[in-house]
Amino acid sequence: MEPMRFQRQSWIVYIVWLILIITAIWSLISGRWTPGLVAICTLGLTFVPFAFEDYYQIKIPVPFTAAIITFICGTLFLGEVGDFYERFWWWDIFLHTGSAVGFGLVGFIAMFILLKGDKLAAPPLTVAMFAFCFAISIGAIWEIFEFGMDQLFAMNMQKSGLVDTMYDLIVDTIGAFIGAAAGYSYLKNEEHGWLTGLIAEFVQLNKRLFERK
Repeated sequence: MEPMRFQRQSWIVYIVWLILIITAIWSLISGRWTPGLVAICTLGLTFVPFAFEDYYQIKIPVPFTAAIITFICGTLFLGEVGDFYERFWWWDIFLHTGSAVGFGLVGFIAMFILLKGDKLAAPPLTVAMFAFCFAISIGAIWEIFEFGMDQLFAMNMQKSGLVDTMYDLIVDTIGAFIGAAAGYSYLKNEEHGWLTGLIAEFVQLNKRLFERK
């Protein structure tokens, strides 16, 4: 595999990297090992999208890359080191909604690739339903994971138990609907808004994935 190729990124990505590097260095110097380790691990995970691009030879739109890296930082670094989950009651809801929107877009793009970019190959509603179900499935699997970790290792990932799980599933559903709706709008040639523009940009950057053989 060739070395990772970095295209110009959003200023958000550079700020995230700078914060993580400074935190890691400062924490290690001051002997605060846990925050330093979390910062280093989070920094490493922010390079996963670039490794994914290089391995599968695809190009991820800059805004989507920025969203992924921001989500990773928000979940691991701000959530754990910054204790955002306890400080802000809406933090977990915000992250769940954002991730569900992202998975809805991913589900739509995966289906669209299978259709080889043919907008007439399947009814837009069918493709949107697949994207919606895909995002909901990811959310459900994550809730099962949280339940398993709590039961097996006496952790507290579910916080308030059933209430936390249901709130997460509700916002996952809302986010999945938004992502699927963006895909539906794209197929109906109603390319207005940031999300449909993101889909169009991905298709433009990866034309070979949508070519019929």
